[in-house]
Amino acid sequence: MGHRAVITGIGVTAPGGIGTKAFWNLLAEGRTATRTISFFDPAPFRSRVAAEIDFDPEAHGLGPQEIRRMDRGAQLAVVTAAEALADSGLEQGDLDPHRVGVTVGTAVGATMGLDQEYRVVSDGGRLDLVDHAYAVPHLYDYFVPSSFAKEVAWSTGAEGPATVVSTGCTSGLDAVGHAIELVRDGEVDVMIAGASDAPISPITVACFDAIKATTARNDDPEHASRPFDGSRNGFVLGEGSAMFVIESLERARRRGAHIYAEIAGFATRCNAFHMTGLRPDGREMAEAISRAMDEARTDPADVDYINAHGSGTKQNDRHETAAFKRSLGEHAYRAPVSSIKSMVGHSLGAIGSIEIAASALAIEYDLVPPTANLHTPDPECDLDYVPLTAREQRTDTVLTVGSGFGGFQSAMVLRSVA
Repeated sequence: MGHRAVITGIGVTAPGGIGTKAFWNLLAEGRTATRTISFFDPAPFRSRVAAEIDFDPEAHGLGPQEIRRMDRGAQLAVVTAAEALADSGLEQGDLDPHRVGVTVGTAVGATMGLDQEYRVVSDGGRLDLVDHAYAVPHLYDYFVPSSFAKEVAWSTGAEGPATVVSTGCTSGLDAVGHAIELVRDGEVDVMIAGASDAPISPITVACFDAIKATTARNDDPEHASRPFDGSRNGFVLGEGSAMFVIESLERARRRGAHIYAEIAGFATRCNAFHMTGLRPDGREMAEAISRAMDEARTDPADVDYINAHGSGTKQNDRHETAAFKRSLGEHAYRAPVSSIKSMVGHSLGAIGSIEIAASALAIEYDLVPPTANLHTPDPECDLDYVPLTAREQRTDTVLTVGSGFGGFQSAMVLRSVA
């Protein structure tokens, strides 16, 4: 397998607070960051709640030209990557830029920028033939998701491989999975990897309204996201970014770096079944879990905590529960499981990386985040979902999983390094 890949820097920009410390405090306290949408008038829509970030790019070091050039999703990625790099203790001057790579996951790219600019060039939708003269000069950057990786590479001075991974809601897991392969193979010294999405826009809300995937619990935004609860009725849209500094274990030890966790195993599968549907037996997710554990040389009994996808749709939560039982056997009933989407919503492609951050911090602090708003479990979801309150326990090995439209199923194993 080559080098062992470890996380030495974490950056998080998520609902409820900017920075990794604020993010972890929110999870540890079991607070929710879901509210009525404020970015635009949500009145015409079926689902009018989301997990928004109170984010001021200028306050976080971005200049007027950068703010004009970058979509909000790219801004989140750049600010979050800077936090991860600072947290790692690495200085740009200490690195060979050709040996530093970037990989960024995103499900919907520059959706907010494209949505806003379409309203401008179409004169609020009144023009069938849009007028390009009113477009911002950098509209092309909104059109191509590769601009996210470009912006992170420019801001960090990385001149190695730069990639965008877009596999729907597993993008954040898959981007980090790609990064660890480059580290293991010795293709790079350091990877700056993670994901970013800022999808809270009219077009995104309309898309999920059409298939009734998001919750219509608009009268109680704070408690609208209810994974595994019998009263759940869809997910709450969110936004955010998590980025990591990933390097080999040998390199990290040599420079005396703080190591959060080793990324010991990763696997992904596709069910080739349905665009939005899932088989109830959870077979494809179970296969990804088993393969990731095999790669990590981890037995089911070693798993101390499962960070679930836990979107809060009836189909996903039951599918996922079945996958845990299928892959972990009787240990599925003993391992605590929780969904942080109950607190920070579902930020599509970014959430997989945000959940990796939660998993690494669970190892760091020996604390399992709770599933907020879980009062009456669905009888078909009969595992230990850590309702309402975080749980202190020894946490050395964490399994984190993701499931995405199109049939994507990904799993990752993180563990402590002695």
